[in-house]
Amino acid sequence: MKLLNICILLVCLSCSLLPFIRAAATGFNLTLPHQHPDPEAVVADVQRRVNASLSRRLLLSPLQEKDQCQTGNPIDDCWRCDPNWANNRQRLADCGIGFGAGALGGRGGQIYVVTDSSDHDPANPTPGTLRYGVIQNEPLWIVFETNMVIKLKHELIFNSYKTLDGRGANVHITGNGCLTLQYVSHIIIHNIHVHNCKPSGNTNIAASPTHVGYRGRSDGDGISLFGAQKIWIDHCSLAACTDGLIDAIMGSTGITISNNHFSHHNEVMLLGHDDRYVLDTGMQVTIAFNHFGPGLVQRMPRCRRGYIHVVNNDFTAWEMYAIGGSANPTINSQGNRYTAPNDDNSKEVSSELVNSCPFPLFYVTKRVDTDERDWTDWNWRTDGDIMVNGAFFVPSGAGLSAQYAKASSVEPKSVGLIEQITMNAGVFGDPSYAWQSTTNFYYFRQMRLGPSVVGPQAL
Repeated sequence: MKLLNICILLVCLSCSLLPFIRAAATGFNLTLPHQHPDPEAVVADVQRRVNASLSRRLLLSPLQEKDQCQTGNPIDDCWRCDPNWANNRQRLADCGIGFGAGALGGRGGQIYVVTDSSDHDPANPTPGTLRYGVIQNEPLWIVFETNMVIKLKHELIFNSYKTLDGRGANVHITGNGCLTLQYVSHIIIHNIHVHNCKPSGNTNIAASPTHVGYRGRSDGDGISLFGAQKIWIDHCSLAACTDGLIDAIMGSTGITISNNHFSHHNEVMLLGHDDRYVLDTGMQVTIAFNHFGPGLVQRMPRCRRGYIHVVNNDFTAWEMYAIGGSANPTINSQGNRYTAPNDDNSKEVSSELVNSCPFPLFYVTKRVDTDERDWTDWNWRTDGDIMVNGAFFVPSGAGLSAQYAKASSVEPKSVGLIEQITMNAGVFGDPSYAWQSTTNFYYFRQMRLGPSVVGPQAL
């Protein structure tokens, strides 16, 4: 009888795994919750929103520009023009773009005020602490009573439908584990510093008011997404963690990473768990309006499978590469500025161009552990990007599939307004990255550099 039960269990297990085995064998795209059926429509919507914001900005006179809240950044223009935003914080949930648009966070829930920066007992958090707020079952819009540094004892495990809203306070999250979004949805993280996160664990940690579970050792990511959907990370400043600054793996999708400032880190962002993990084929991520700043080495991002839209970001330096990938991800790079570092010793010469190019080239892209014969069909496109100081993007997949024809259908745009759009990247008021917006915008306007990133057809 015992043997029969084991056999029945094995048959049931085989049947449950059969779709995954077939998917791996055929390359079939298993649909994840919140996976958009038409990623090109999402790309077009981002373009439309930036067009609209830049058009409104262009209608202003030079005198109006000086005092106007309109920046050309569709996310910021959505809420910052409201002088009463502090009393209407949840309006932010309407301002998302890209694949993470529609992330509700704690919209409709109560305002929870963090009054206590301590983290003494992760298994039984104290009311008033950040940990107590993020584990609650109901939607909560979490704000901070004052400036604070929250040094975590272990990873901070979120429950679904939560917003961390750091506007109006200077909030730093650091310490052990940092932010973990595992099998949750509808999370917004806004205007928070996350840095110096270290591995920790092998202890009990509360994940809800009624569940405390044993956790193994965490990697030391700044923000870790594990099977998470509808996630929006906006206007955060991230630096110097042990593993990744942001990692999204194990079927995470519906993600927007926008207006952030990244600095002083090796492996910045990992999207995708493993080359063989077929569910990550449904991963969809928008990376928009970010500043990839000083001290970065690689993975901005590093992608496995999925569809990654990299749009209107400012890459000001890297040591190894900016965008990497394996397992055939779709990379749609539009209207970014890639500025290679000044260290010629780090630049790699393209073997294909060595006879025709008299100066060294610094690769933006890297196909990781993949032979060229295997990646020539991959859908990697550069569309309206600006390459500075020898930066060089190696595209692939032209004309080889109907999917690629769709991805390449967006008209190329100039990035003449990239500084305007990314001028406030990172936490508001953070001196790490700030441009003189009015001066730069007026200069670009007078120079008539042509159409904007994903902006009006003529300035």
